[in-house]
This record gives sequence, C-alpha cells and structure tokens, in this order.
Amino acid sequence: MNKKSGISELIYYRELLNQLVLKDIKLKYRRSYLGYVWSILNPLLMMIVLVIVFSNLFRFDIPNFAVYLLSGQVIFSFFTEATTMAVNSIISNALLLKKTYVPKYIFTLSKVTSSLVNLLFSLIALVIVMIVTKNPVTWNILLFPIVILQVYVFSLGISLLLASTAVFFRDIQYLWGVFISIWMYLTPVIYPVSIIEEKYRWWYENLNPMYGYVTQFREIVLNGNPLPTEWFIQGSLIAIMMLFIGLWVFKQKQDQFILYI
Repeated sequence: MNKKSGISELIYYRELLNQLVLKDIKLKYRRSYLGYVWSILNPLLMMIVLVIVFSNLFRFDIPNFAVYLLSGQVIFSFFTEATTMAVNSIISNALLLKKTYVPKYIFTLSKVTSSLVNLLFSLIALVIVMIVTKNPVTWNILLFPIVILQVYVFSLGISLLLASTAVFFRDIQYLWGVFISIWMYLTPVIYPVSIIEEKYRWWYENLNPMYGYVTQFREIVLNGNPLPTEWFIQGSLIAIMMLFIGLWVFKQKQDQFILYI
C-alpha cells in the first residue's frame, strides 16, 4: 500500500481514528459504575469543594464564582488531559508501529480528540451550574465552539511536540506533569486576575496563551459578551503557530521513532 499524505491520509485512516478515540473513552470508564456520568459529576464535585474553600477562606469578590470557576476549570482541564494523555501516545503504540504502516500522528490526534469528547460532557456540568445559579445567557454563548476549537488546535500542537520529544527523552512525561500543574496556578482558574500586581499584569496575560482562552470563554459564558477581538485574534494566531511547530517537529523526527520505541 502506498503511503498517502496530508488530508487524504487522514481521511483514509478516519475509521482507525474513530476506533482509537472510542477505545480511549471506553478504557477511561471501563471500571466505573457511573460511567460517562462521572464526566459530569467530577467537575461538579470539584467545583463545589473549590467554591466552598475559596469563597469562604479567601473571600474572592467575584460575581457568580461557581460559573467563573467551572468555566475556567473545564477549559484548562481539557488542555491538561489532552496533553498529558498525548505524551506517551507514540511510545504506547510501539508494537503496532513496528508491525505495519500507520500514520504516527494519528495516535496523538486520537488522544486530543478523546479529551475533546470528555470536555463536551463537562460542558453539561457547566450548563447545570448556570441554570442553578441563574446566570444570564445571551446569544453570544453560541460562539463557544470557536474558543473550544482554538484550545483544541493549541493542545494538538503542544501534544505533537510532546509526543515526538518523549520518544527520545522519556522523562518528559514526568516533567510535563509538574509543568502543567505550575501552569494551572499561573492561570486565573480559581482566582481573579486582579490579585496580580498591575506592573506584572501585561506579562502575566500575554505570556500565557491559556489566559486568553479562559478569558474568551468566560466573556461569552459568564458575562454574555461577544468574543473579545484582541484575545480572539491573538488566541487564533498562537493556536495555528503552535500547531505548525508541533507538526514540523513531529515530521522531522517521526522517521527516527522506530529506532527508539
């Protein structure tokens, strides 16, 4: 069979991609009695705990803190899950890659896509909280797929970079786990950006792509506003740039994978 390239290759192997995504989802809930319901309960329970702690202990003065918290949490949790699962996506499929030709990127793509499915379940939890807290909803909320797409593309770019690097440097999986935890605390998921000193605010906001994605999502979900033009343009450019970097590095290294996996 001749190797295909680009979009035609992805279309040709779309059924394999579907099967890999389904396998990841089934494996995640295989031993769970609650099954897919857990994807809704988990963010809800985490939100309840964090709301109690931060509303009473730190007393952040944020209107509808529950929606503020959960809207940031679902976006960053998707990014965390997608990239963390993708780190070992090539290594864990070593046997298959050695036996037959399969486009190597499809394993990384499947991890990010299965995380996207889990995100959709988490959004149900967000809708429930918005209803319970009577958060105002406008037509602008229909723009949420645009933000999700940006985060998806950004996560895929980083995942391709991580997956290709992990083949040669296995410790990257542990280092990334530490780094992603630090990244979360540097993003206003559980606290308001107002606690950052004004002199550091610009650096804080513009050197952290996840800040822009979380901000966009909150603007349309929590505040009912249109997408902030500046953050939309910046977020889109960063996502596309990260995807190209990830693809370029992956393409440069993929022929050497077989020697190290």
